[in-house]
Amino acid sequence: MTAEADRDTVAEVLTALADPTRRRILDALAAHGEATATVLAGELPVSRQAIVKHLAVLDRAGLVAAHRAGREARYAVRPARLSVTARWMDRVAADWDSRLSAIKRLAEDATDAGAASDAASHTEAASDTEAPDRS
Repeated sequence: MTAEADRDTVAEVLTALADPTRRRILDALAAHGEATATVLAGELPVSRQAIVKHLAVLDRAGLVAAHRAGREARYAVRPARLSVTARWMDRVAADWDSRLSAIKRLAEDATDAGAASDAASHTEAASDTEAPDRS
């Protein structure tokens, strides 16, 4: 998959998962392995029609797949696009960890330099206040 395709995938997945009801549907499907819209509607506080619409969004994002079992459509989670998104999130997190570590080093170096400067100032001040040489 190309970097551009990965970005598109991540955008589609994050858009689909922006809705809390869709996240709950995905969680329920993951727990069941597969389920019909009717089963999902029985577990969630939304109508079957709303579940079907949410499932369509999840399907377009590549997060669920449907297969026919007689008259029913059974839905199951498709983890591949979640994996692409998780890898992207890991890269973003690593970038931020690196940036935060650099900021921490800079802050610690500034603190150490400030402490060294303060120590030097105190040493100079102490030598200035010593008794004058009476030779």
